[in-house]
Amino acid sequence: MRIAVLTETDPAEPRVAAVPETVKKYKALGADVTVQSGAGRTAGVPDAEYEAAGAAIAPDARAAADGADIVLKVRRPSAEELPALKRGAAVVAIMDPYGHEAEVRAMAEAGVSAFAMELMPRITRAQVMDVLSSQANLAGYRAVVDGAATYGRALPMMMTAAGTVPAARIFVMGAGVAGLQAIATARRLGAVVTATDVRPAAKEQVESLGAKFVAVEDDEFKQAETAGGYAKEMSAEYKKKQAELVATHIAKQDIVITTALIPGRPAPRLVSGDMVAAMRPGSVLVDLAVERGGNVEGVKADEVVETGNGVKIVGYANVPGRLAATASSLYARNLYAFVETLVDKAAKTLAVKWDDELVKATCLTRDGAVVHPNFQPKA
Repeated sequence: MRIAVLTETDPAEPRVAAVPETVKKYKALGADVTVQSGAGRTAGVPDAEYEAAGAAIAPDARAAADGADIVLKVRRPSAEELPALKRGAAVVAIMDPYGHEAEVRAMAEAGVSAFAMELMPRITRAQVMDVLSSQANLAGYRAVVDGAATYGRALPMMMTAAGTVPAARIFVMGAGVAGLQAIATARRLGAVVTATDVRPAAKEQVESLGAKFVAVEDDEFKQAETAGGYAKEMSAEYKKKQAELVATHIAKQDIVITTALIPGRPAPRLVSGDMVAAMRPGSVLVDLAVERGGNVEGVKADEVVETGNGVKIVGYANVPGRLAATASSLYARNLYAFVETLVDKAAKTLAVKWDDELVKATCLTRDGAVVHPNFQPKA
């Protein structure tokens, strides 16, 4: 059984799909591991550390993937990489299939079995494989750090001989994994934190972290969560009521962090241009949903936009990648936990259980066809 770890071809992706710790674990499963030279460089892992863990180093993607039964990546393989992969190989990565049907078809035509880690079901046994949670957790932390670095004042209240510095007010919109970590980080840094979410279960979580919950708590709010634990799209009437409440609240905030994403949909617009215009000069908005269009009107990917009234809108893409070493370490463990389920430990071979619920939920392509029901071509 051969496992290949490829270098990311996107220059904006510094993470890597395996670290020396997981290479050792793959070796213990009986696999030969080949890492493309330089794969871990931007995540702080030199080739020598992979070699010390038992991996072979290959000069390029073709050499690394040659004959590999399992190929590990952060992002889906590019069109240039696909010809290097053998037919029937299992490719495990964050595939971003929504809106990229042509790329999913290309993987099917290449004959690989593509597994999208972000489609992992939210069940107890799959928690250790949940890449969305492991990466969102870091994004929430980094959003506060980036917001604090952009904001021109201190966050905690300070009582000094020269007078008192008031605590900064931070408002977190969306209390999922990223939002809850943002709340916890902002509280640790001494800010006064408020938060909102459309899911009723979030209220207790927000308050348990010492933040104040802000929301229109009507009958629709009480039904606003899917069976999978995600937020539902709300009605226009609810959005209007919530927007009015949020607009008055945002005007008093120093830093606003938006984290709202709905899988497979454009990011909902939470902060309008009028709300931004009502904020004080020097205030900061950090938008974690910029890759799906953004929650904040006027946000631009990988830019810090300063508005006419002196408000800064931070729109870094791939925020987990801004903590590449930590993000890679967690992502690599997520991947190992899943790959372990695809392997026959006695025979030390790839043996995918195609009827396993984890496989059915994540498998996009198999035997030359797109097999995931959500991404099959329309008849």
